[in-house]
Amino acid sequence: MTVLALETSCDETSCAVVRDGVLRANVVSSQVRVHEAYGGVVPELATREHLKNLPWICREALRQAGIGPEALSAVAATQGPGLPNALLVGLKVAQGLAFVLGRPFVGIHHHEAHLYSPWITGEPPRADFEAFEPNVALIVSGGHTLLVQVEAELRHGVLGSTVDDAAGECFDKTAKLIGLPYPGGPAMDALAAAGDPGRFDFPRPMLAEAHDDFSFSGLKTSVRYFLRDHPEILRDRRGVADLCASVQAAIVDVLVRKTVRAARRLGVGCITASGGVTCNRSLRRRLAEACGEQGLRLRLAEPALCTDNAGMVAVLAERKLARDGASSSLDDEMRPGWELGDQTGSWDKNTRGTPRGSGK
Repeated sequence: MTVLALETSCDETSCAVVRDGVLRANVVSSQVRVHEAYGGVVPELATREHLKNLPWICREALRQAGIGPEALSAVAATQGPGLPNALLVGLKVAQGLAFVLGRPFVGIHHHEAHLYSPWITGEPPRADFEAFEPNVALIVSGGHTLLVQVEAELRHGVLGSTVDDAAGECFDKTAKLIGLPYPGGPAMDALAAAGDPGRFDFPRPMLAEAHDDFSFSGLKTSVRYFLRDHPEILRDRRGVADLCASVQAAIVDVLVRKTVRAARRLGVGCITASGGVTCNRSLRRRLAEACGEQGLRLRLAEPALCTDNAGMVAVLAERKLARDGASSSLDDEMRPGWELGDQTGSWDKNTRGTPRGSGK
């Protein structure tokens, strides 16, 4: 089976081709330089860039895969969540291609694709679903922070999510307060490597509470007040590095400890992590250390598969088609606010594992 997938949920334009579990191409065009002057993603500009770049990105993906459109078995695209007009570009192009070729179309949930990205490994990247095991998954990005229990392939339930600012949003907003360039998360990670994470004590929001939800707005506010009271820190290179390291330590501490705690509570022996913030070196290191201490297995998505990409969309679409032949309607619309729990095979944390819509 050969599947072409498109990803245009935010500010990366991507096209990928997967054949029999092997990722033959995964072309990504970033829009960082387009948006950096504005300090964040401008939806209208993102949409224009998708329209401009998608044709050549699709041609390049097919070239790298060594096939023509007629060799495709199916076409997929991210259906949600994401920026409405950005989603619309990839979704409608994919549906149009599927219609012209007479092939099935599969609409994919962006976060569900992240859930399975840690199982794409090797060179060339291959979906290693034979090694799949139940896990607690951390999905952490600029817009979302989710803790998910994955009981089996395509069966999962959200344990907790962010109630305000996501972890990546906290990184970006505190970086902006410090005066770092966009995108702030990677800039903070780079400076933090030379800093002392114990110099400044920032709050660990919701860490003491038993539930699995996250909150990072209070941490952002704490940094704002700290800088108001200590403006001299920003004039000291060492002080800025220590500040970045201390803020990063607070965010990472919450993510790691709540994830490990959920895995221990549920008796799960494996933790996975994905999403753009999983590129953060401190988070990857601390997760590895914590899992080693607790005897938990850890699977981290490869950095190239952490940020938004069509490769993970293609792999999940192929898996869904291979397992049950499920496809989507060519009339389906984008779903900008699509929640991870609102789909077949998912279940609510309060139903103790009963799939939604099962009637049980």
